[in-house]
Amino acid sequence: MLLSATKERIDFLPHYDTLVKSGMYEYYASEGQNPLPFALAELVDNSLSATSRNTGIRSIQIKLLFDDSQGKPAVAVLDNGRGMTSKQLNNWAVYRLSKFIRQDDFESDHSGYVRPLPVPRSLNSDISYFGVGGKQAVFFVGQSARMISKPAESQDVHELVLSKEEFEKKEKNKEAIYSGYIRNRKPSDSSHVTSDDERFLHNLILEERDKESFTAVVITGVQAHHMQYLKNFFHLWTRQLAHIYHYYIHGPKGNEANAVTKDLSPFNNIDIQISMFEKGKAPKIVNLREIKDDMQTLYINTAADSFEFKAHLDGDGIVEGIIRYHPFLYDKETYPDDPSFPSKLKDDDDDDDDCFVVEKSARGKRPIFECFWNGRLIPYTTVEDFDWCAPPKKRGLAPIECYNRISGALFTNDKFQVSTNKLTFMDLELKLKDKNTLFTRIFNGQEQRMKIDREFALWLKDCHEKYDKQIKFTVFKGITTRTDLPSKRMQSPWAIYAAIEWDGKTYKTGQLVKTVKTLPIFYGSIEKFFLYGDHDGDIFATGGEVQIALEPQALYGEMKTIPISKLDRTVSDKAVKKYIEDEMARLPDKLSVTWPEGDELLPNETRFAGTPIGALRIEILNKKGEAMQKLPGTSHGGSKKLLVELKVILHSPTGNKEIISHISQHGGKWPYWFKKMENLQKIGNYTLKLQVVLNESNADTYAGRPLPSKIFKFTIIEGKPEKFSVGLLELPFQVGVPFNIPLELQDEFGHATQLTTDVKPILEASGLTLQYERITTGAKCIIKGVTARGCISSCQGKNFNLKVTLPGLKEDTQICKIRLQPGPPHQLKVKPDSEVLKIENGTAFPFQVEVLDESGNVTAQPKLIVHCKFVGASDLPVYSADCSNGGTNILTGPVIHVQNIKKDQILKARIEILSCKDVPPVEKIIKLLPSSRVARLQILSMDGQKAIQIKHQDEINWVAGDVMRNLVFQMYDEGDREIHITPAVAEKIKVNWTPKINREQLIQGLLPDVKVPTSVKDVRYCLITYLDDHVSLESAFTVRPLPDEPKHIKCKLKGPNTLQMGEELQSEIDVMITDQYGNQVQTVTSACVNSLGVSGPGLDKSALKITWQESTLTMRVKGVRFKPCLLGSKELCFAWREFSDFLRVNLIAGSPAKLQFVDWPEFEKPVAVINGRELQKPLIVQLCDQWGNPSPEPNVKISLTKSNNLKIVPSNQQHKTDENGRANLGVVSICAPRGEHTLQLKAVYNKTTLDCPIVTLNVLPDPEKPVRLNVKYDKNASFPAGGTFPDFMVSVLSEDDSIIKNINPARISMNMWEAQSGRTSIPIDVTTFSCSKVKDDKEDGFFYFRDKVVPERVGTYSIQFTFAMDKTYTLRSDQIIVEVVPNDPVRLLPDWLPATPAVSNVRTLTSRTLVKDLYLHVMDAYNNHTGIDLFGKIIAKIKSPNEDDDIEIPQFQGKVSTVEFPLDRGSAEIVSMPKIPS
Repeated sequence: MLLSATKERIDFLPHYDTLVKSGMYEYYASEGQNPLPFALAELVDNSLSATSRNTGIRSIQIKLLFDDSQGKPAVAVLDNGRGMTSKQLNNWAVYRLSKFIRQDDFESDHSGYVRPLPVPRSLNSDISYFGVGGKQAVFFVGQSARMISKPAESQDVHELVLSKEEFEKKEKNKEAIYSGYIRNRKPSDSSHVTSDDERFLHNLILEERDKESFTAVVITGVQAHHMQYLKNFFHLWTRQLAHIYHYYIHGPKGNEANAVTKDLSPFNNIDIQISMFEKGKAPKIVNLREIKDDMQTLYINTAADSFEFKAHLDGDGIVEGIIRYHPFLYDKETYPDDPSFPSKLKDDDDDDDDCFVVEKSARGKRPIFECFWNGRLIPYTTVEDFDWCAPPKKRGLAPIECYNRISGALFTNDKFQVSTNKLTFMDLELKLKDKNTLFTRIFNGQEQRMKIDREFALWLKDCHEKYDKQIKFTVFKGITTRTDLPSKRMQSPWAIYAAIEWDGKTYKTGQLVKTVKTLPIFYGSIEKFFLYGDHDGDIFATGGEVQIALEPQALYGEMKTIPISKLDRTVSDKAVKKYIEDEMARLPDKLSVTWPEGDELLPNETRFAGTPIGALRIEILNKKGEAMQKLPGTSHGGSKKLLVELKVILHSPTGNKEIISHISQHGGKWPYWFKKMENLQKIGNYTLKLQVVLNESNADTYAGRPLPSKIFKFTIIEGKPEKFSVGLLELPFQVGVPFNIPLELQDEFGHATQLTTDVKPILEASGLTLQYERITTGAKCIIKGVTARGCISSCQGKNFNLKVTLPGLKEDTQICKIRLQPGPPHQLKVKPDSEVLKIENGTAFPFQVEVLDESGNVTAQPKLIVHCKFVGASDLPVYSADCSNGGTNILTGPVIHVQNIKKDQILKARIEILSCKDVPPVEKIIKLLPSSRVARLQILSMDGQKAIQIKHQDEINWVAGDVMRNLVFQMYDEGDREIHITPAVAEKIKVNWTPKINREQLIQGLLPDVKVPTSVKDVRYCLITYLDDHVSLESAFTVRPLPDEPKHIKCKLKGPNTLQMGEELQSEIDVMITDQYGNQVQTVTSACVNSLGVSGPGLDKSALKITWQESTLTMRVKGVRFKPCLLGSKELCFAWREFSDFLRVNLIAGSPAKLQFVDWPEFEKPVAVINGRELQKPLIVQLCDQWGNPSPEPNVKISLTKSNNLKIVPSNQQHKTDENGRANLGVVSICAPRGEHTLQLKAVYNKTTLDCPIVTLNVLPDPEKPVRLNVKYDKNASFPAGGTFPDFMVSVLSEDDSIIKNINPARISMNMWEAQSGRTSIPIDVTTFSCSKVKDDKEDGFFYFRDKVVPERVGTYSIQFTFAMDKTYTLRSDQIIVEVVPNDPVRLLPDWLPATPAVSNVRTLTSRTLVKDLYLHVMDAYNNHTGIDLFGKIIAKIKSPNEDDDIEIPQFQGKVSTVEFPLDRGSAEIVSMPKIPS
């Protein structure tokens, strides 16, 4: 044993299987593909990284050395890269030593690593990453790896060998496994190679002579299955490598076959060559650049256009992408097929009868995007699609099938994680489909930010319209449902068209066509064209079907629906028509029937059952009488051969039944033939029909015309009875119960017949005794009254073979199986057999009962209930058992229990079947013994040597919190015998007052101690139970706690704990004396009142009263009140003897007695306020009691009273106090005449007016409030029409009659309107003048209205000046009434302008009157009547408009040239002005 802890040093290394088997899971966890090409790709990755700095050709060679003469198989990968030093070669051997963590002691084989600059498609050759792939690959391919390398700066070659064999040898010799030697040698020195298995190394090492730097990986011990795969699938895996390194080999644009010139780029210098050497065969050498059928080359060269984009992710993650479009050309998709994902069915193999081909999508279920990491394919990761290039849920700009014609590739940089074997991306798709990923389009080499989904949809639409060479469907006819299709999903909708344009040709309804690639070839006329989808007009689409009527229709008369692509576009109408004419020339017409072997069937012949019909020889003749065996035309092949069908039909009452049906085909050298028929046995009317039918379809019509046929009718009748059969027997068969056996008599062929002679049947069955009464003859033959008796082992019955024999018949015996069941109940069998049975009281006795039939078999029937009734004591149970199922059962029931039994007692049991009165009952004698089980529990409490029995449901008083000890119990059986308590009995005893029971004490008869509750209200119910399989006993008692000695007093306030200052506490305080657990002591008396004292700060003890409450045994304290003091919580102390308790009450303010202002100390003197302005502070009042304490009385109404000439805003309204007794009347504005005014608050509480303060206000006029306008002007001025008003000078006066200055002149205006009698309001249409410009002599505060024009119309006008105080209120001046008078006279005008008079030189006066009743007035310039003070005359004269003309001027009456009229007060009247006649 160690005296102290020690530490032991250990070394542990991973097993060498970690290295040599590292590739097994990594590559075998592949997705259904052979992973060997991907393992080789790991070695190519290392070579690409090693040659990344080469300025010339980057040569990588994979040599498969399978020549047995040169040694065992080997795989060598060689490159002309920079090579490795011995230290770097050492690092290469370290598993999982990534180039990013090689530092300190590890010199990287990528020393001085710098992340390459971004290049197109991330083709930076930086793909040798993790320090894992090379080791995994070599040990996946073989068992040993030889690394040979020479850096440019070294003269030596470094060589390292890792092999499974070497590892095993070191393990066996207990050497360090992960250690070895690097051989440093001269170039081309192969002297160390001595094994014949590695003879090929001499040639490899010899090639080192001219190499400046290189690395060679030589794998030996190649797995046999790997070697077979490399040999047999050379083309497949080299094609896969060309796919993986496609863009390294061909550059960023890939292998473009149609490129005019190859770009000179760094990628043209990568030369990956694979060669395979086998014994006796020419070497297979392929350069990956020469492979033209890898998938990327196929994608690039079948694409018509491309869509390039870029995705930016968080950080430096960049993904370049390209989507290529592979158009549909005429009748096929150009999307290349991938052997890993076969997506199409070859049309040549389509031999479906109805020629219906479901269109396959171009891409099928393949994802869109292949994924490249640093330009190298990651084969097991693909991306299905993105949201913006996935087929839309609704119809987009391009048809939905265009989305299946796109392929794509994604090129990521090294910011995305890949697995160590470079088979899968870790999280590429998740990152690309993140909502924060930004997609941009690359257009003409420039990155453009735009809506990628819209750009892609437009590009796809353009590709569809530009490159897809589809079929144009024209002449739309409607939408239909095609019920001829098996798939309901494809039955609707189908658009119908009458014509199509396809490859420069037009096909339309009625045109004759021929099919290709159908079996057989069809000739016919076009009926309609079908296109799947809900279309409504001309449309370009792929696929579609054509329905043709086969020609000649008289020959075929059927329709065929085939894909449009199967129409022969090279056939001519002439060739189709010639075929139709040739077909119509040969049609089948009739049948020729002969009977070469006799037994000819004559028409309407009657035959006996079984008479044979002879062999038939048949020939089909056309209308020319020529024999034929197929429909005209050889192009139909076997599908249109003619067959002859023979049918024999029985005409029965239930319908025609086909008895015989044969089809014969032509034998070539012999005609149609049917063998002799000997099986016609059924009676009835028959028809033999010969019908020509088509091969395969069996149709008897062709093109709507029936094919030739011939009919023979005949009758078959029955023969004599020869055998019989047993008819349907009526179930069930029971022992002793009669049943009938019906017999059916038949002739030789089974036709029903009758028994005509007397026959005595013989009935036999093994193990049974059979008897019958009689047999009936005639139409129905029945053996009646058959009875069977015998032994049956099961009440379920037993199978018997019943043999019935009718002597005299050819087949005289029939055997039928019957299942004979037991008969009706006949007797009862009860076990045990003894007449006297002993049982213990409190137990049930089981009887085994069996119900037997007359043969002693156990029988059963429904409702077979056996009853047992006990007599000899009261309250005995009744047993019953259901024997309906098995005929036997255990007859038992509740226990038999007789109360207070002390000795044996005799009972009698009667067992019978009540439902079967014929079965006699069975009686048994029962001897009942007293029970030995536990029957009674007894609980005792030990007080010293004295034992007190505790009866069931007793109540025990005990001191609260104490413990009841020394409880014992005793158990007795039914005979009052005490039962010894065993551990088994103790396990069945439970108590409810403790979860843990000491079983040792229970065995001694001791119960656990009972802890008495501490509260007298908690009564503890104690229950002791005993429960076993037979009895359940219990005994219970109740422990009621009693109070202990006084230990505390407890005060309780009955009601609220709040009282007002000066008032007594309305609630009562009860003081109770308790024990240590808070239980009220019941032994105190009223004398204890004298010992109770009450104290507290500010307590007024004058009204304090303490009384004794006998009913509750408590002391009651009343009259608690306090002297004036601080409000708040008050603590009262109650003391009785040495015990005390405390109680808190809340002292609040007294009843409201007065109002006080809050924050207004200056109300003792008048408060100055400017009229119309607000008071400086809001009016806030507080209710207070008589001691000045704030009283929180809510909802007390407070109002303001004031004098009549005092106005407050807001108007006087009632306020109510809040929950704090405060009322905020707000900030009020005062409007009143100058002088002192008073405001008084009014408040009433409980119908009592409170003492309220009075506020005196000194109201001062507002010097800034405009109250009126003062207008000054020359009141003696006159106002002639059209003249100028005198200057008006306007000023605005305030309440103190001072002029208000600094007023905007734009707010003062002059309004003028024409006054109307009886109207004082201002009309709507008033003329408004604005204030004149300010002059230098303008007084401050005065506004002038100068040079305002007087109205041109004479009349009374009103002028009023207004001052816009704000947007609502306007101050107006008194209205000024002015009279506008006429201006100076300037013209003479008539009341109305007379019309031009027409006068003539006649005698009549009216025809010579120039003017009549004309009134003339003197007017001013504005047409106002003026000159009321003018008197004079008016002279009238006739003048010529042209004074120079020498014409005669007419004269007035009296031959005068002028006429005068009087002018009176500016007016003149011309009654008439006639001229004289000429």
